[in-house]
Amino acid sequence: MTTLHKLYTNFGQSAWLDFISREIIRGGKLQSLIEQGVRGVTSNPTIFDKAISGSNDYDDDLARLLVTGADTFGIYDEISRGDVGEAADLLRPLYDASEGGDGYVSLEVSPDLADDTAGTVAEARRLWQALDRPNIMIKVPATAAGIPAIRQLISEGINVNATLMFSLADYENVAFAYIEGLEARAQAGEALHHVASVASFFVSRIDGVVDRQLQAAGNKELQGTIAIANAKLAYRRFQQIIAGERWQALASQGARVQRPLWASTSTKNPAYSDVLYVETLIGPHTVNTLPLKTLEATMDHGRLARTIDEDVDLAEQRIAALADLGIDFDKITADLQVAGVASFAKSFHSLLDSIAQRCQALAARN
Repeated sequence: MTTLHKLYTNFGQSAWLDFISREIIRGGKLQSLIEQGVRGVTSNPTIFDKAISGSNDYDDDLARLLVTGADTFGIYDEISRGDVGEAADLLRPLYDASEGGDGYVSLEVSPDLADDTAGTVAEARRLWQALDRPNIMIKVPATAAGIPAIRQLISEGINVNATLMFSLADYENVAFAYIEGLEARAQAGEALHHVASVASFFVSRIDGVVDRQLQAAGNKELQGTIAIANAKLAYRRFQQIIAGERWQALASQGARVQRPLWASTSTKNPAYSDVLYVETLIGPHTVNTLPLKTLEATMDHGRLARTIDEDVDLAEQRIAALADLGIDFDKITADLQVAGVASFAKSFHSLLDSIAQRCQALAARN
């Protein structure tokens, strides 16, 4: 039994791969990782930018689509859906064997729609219908416009990966959007069991910002602890919500738990362990989506123990201590969400520019 199999079997946490590319899908790497215990895949515009602009694997598709007269977005759309669909097909046996518990692949709506509820809903519907697979999740950011979109999509039976959450308020908004979407679905007499969702709570980016402010305040003790503390408090809130009567009423009708998903779990600070944001956030009904390097480090030397609900009171004290140091944690998390949307939008447009340049080069050769 591999480390990833033990992570799931003994501790109830699913390891997903936070990466996708044509090379790992068709070269057998993804299938090998699935056999070693990977239970899902997530993607985002930055990942697709690296995959498409960083290799020649897509040149045949680019040339084919160029002849059809497709615009740059149309080419990206076809390629990304192709990769996501192929990955989902590889994971479909796991989806079936787990009765929909895992085996999902996530594809994000355009980050340009982060402040557009109607546009997000329309694009999510289009992607869901075009991919036409039950083990797809559509990623929607937990922005003010994204929350009602999540609620609507869940009510329609579309699986959602709610992303770019940094605060407890973000988590609560997403959790109750999921509940409200399921309640609307139940009221309409629709089945709940096949609807799945995860709540992607970002981790390491928080330490990247908070550590700098702690250093400026002359505090070393709290450095490298706040992102983990924040996630532990989100998990406590998750436990409270699923223990409540409102969720239990839905669970009795077959609703699936919306699992917290730990995202941004690669270690950015070389002074910290390369599996810091893995070993400290292990617990039932959770997912950790890992970049390939972090995934391989976990498989090599990750230590497994239930840690997600250890020292929760201490986690609360650490977050509270920030205010005494003059650090506005609410502002940090709000700013990080705005920056996250902007970063994905930048990557998305960089990707479109890369596709346009590659197409121009292919056209010139022909």
